[in-house]
Amino acid sequence: MIRTLLPSFLAACLAFTPLAAQEAPWRHGAALLDEPKYPQGFPHFDYVNPNAPKGGTVRLGALGTFDSFNVVVAGVKGSPEQGLGLIYETLTTSALDEANASYGLLAESFSYPEDYSSVSFRLRPEARWHDGQPVTADDVIFSFESLKANSPTYAFYYANVTKAEKTGEREVTFTFNQKGNRELPQIMGQLMVLPKHWWEGTAPDGRKRDVTQTTLEPPLGSGPYRLKNFDAGRNATYERVKDYWGEKVNVNVGQNNFDEIRYEYYRDATVLLEAFKADRLDFRTENSARNWATGYDFPARQEGRVVLEEFPFRATGVMQAFVLNMRRDKFKDQRVRRAFNLAFPFEELNKTIFYGLYERPSSYFYGLDLASSGLPEGKELEILESVRDKVPASVFTTPYKNPVNDSPEAIRNNLREADRLLKEAGWEVKNGRRVNAKGEVLSVELLSSSPNEERVFLPYKASLDRLGIAASVRTIDDVQYTNRTRSFDFDIATGLWPQSLSPGNEQREFWGSQAASREGSRNLAGIADPGIDALIDKVIFATDRDDLVAATKALDRVLLAHDYVVPQWTSLKQRTARWNRYSHPETMPRYGGAAFPTIWWYDEAKAAKTGAPR
Repeated sequence: MIRTLLPSFLAACLAFTPLAAQEAPWRHGAALLDEPKYPQGFPHFDYVNPNAPKGGTVRLGALGTFDSFNVVVAGVKGSPEQGLGLIYETLTTSALDEANASYGLLAESFSYPEDYSSVSFRLRPEARWHDGQPVTADDVIFSFESLKANSPTYAFYYANVTKAEKTGEREVTFTFNQKGNRELPQIMGQLMVLPKHWWEGTAPDGRKRDVTQTTLEPPLGSGPYRLKNFDAGRNATYERVKDYWGEKVNVNVGQNNFDEIRYEYYRDATVLLEAFKADRLDFRTENSARNWATGYDFPARQEGRVVLEEFPFRATGVMQAFVLNMRRDKFKDQRVRRAFNLAFPFEELNKTIFYGLYERPSSYFYGLDLASSGLPEGKELEILESVRDKVPASVFTTPYKNPVNDSPEAIRNNLREADRLLKEAGWEVKNGRRVNAKGEVLSVELLSSSPNEERVFLPYKASLDRLGIAASVRTIDDVQYTNRTRSFDFDIATGLWPQSLSPGNEQREFWGSQAASREGSRNLAGIADPGIDALIDKVIFATDRDDLVAATKALDRVLLAHDYVVPQWTSLKQRTARWNRYSHPETMPRYGGAAFPTIWWYDEAKAAKTGAPR
């Protein structure tokens, strides 16, 4: 879960001292707003099979390519992040059957005062890098400083951390510049720890390593896997470390069961699916409704050698939408943005293209109990009243609803309403084109990164054309798309914001004013609104679950009222396909989805019936 932070200089002057950190209790685990489920000394998580056999290989597919193994700075073509997560470890890890609970991984325990003004981590004495050297406090500090100094994302992410210092032989303390932010200790627990001695050393070719540069030298890690071999941009194979220091640590028991995990990179989604059907890949999450409905009708599926299975998403809400870039003057008027929503033909697309498998999100927290609905009441109403002068008046009187275009009549009515709003905003139709008083044409470019998206974008373009809007669809490759969205060089692009059961600091990255002007942020729409900022703070500084839910609903309601985006489609299920060589625990974690390959294992009996991988 991504976390972002906002600095406050005044609180830095009252920074928490190492002495106070030592007086606070040391914890094996912690939950954001409640007590953790698992007690001190628990043997393993309830959802794993502690006797799962070790062995076998799993082959996974990924779209795109890579030219670097450095997680500090992304390469020109990105980095193989899926596999590198197997090499590097964090100070703490989460449980998949709890909402936002953390337990020690590299750190055996952690401590923070009642005002949450700092956090200290005590490293496990047995934690080792793959070269046998211990993981040290210096490694933790080096990792924090390197990530913050060289990545704009991490610089914002750790903006509330004013100091990282060694406060004991195996102890690191992070001091914050604000108090009362319950999430900051957990955020620092998510720090990916890198080996200082390796990065400051010399490569086999005699070259001095540089953490600020891309590299294809196999990295040194401390995790359950190491990089075995790779073909740059095409594949990477990770092998299980047989003498892994943390194999018997309770948070790892029953996990990391495969001897090898191999990632194959493909440039085209259709080719990737065909590779799976040809038994060159073992497992995939299917994100295409068309593929799920029609793409798996082949002999291996009919024979039971390929299994399709759905896993519910219970811990993740989502908003996926067309983002209207308000850095462009044409989208600064809320009436114009609403008109674009009225024109989107979701119902027809769901029927003709998506096989009825999708829902249209009506909340930025769709699928969670945090989603707003109806009119505000109780604590939510109290919170909204406190910012009444900063939010749209409609939040108190009118529940948000997506337009419904499920019949020719509904489509006509919605287009008429869109026409009315556009005219109110100063955009009239002349000679078939929507123009303003200056004679400027209302033109928009729908930016896409995949030819497969054109079948969705083109019907939307046709609907906008009916309003006299000069719409075009432009499809570019992944690298160009990433560069243009990072620099906010677009009219309309697709945004995706996953949400957890306990939202917090990441909301500043999504919607906060400071993120609006920071290149590479997740605030694609360019939202810079004092009411939104105030409500984000209400979420971050909530002191119990009821306050958090109320504050999040209030934030959601105000975001919706501004019509910043045109909601697209989503599903509350993870649809998966696999060759039937693998097994998972009988009771799956409530919040983990498929949790593949983390808690699965290679099943020899199933593999014998299915056949060896090709």
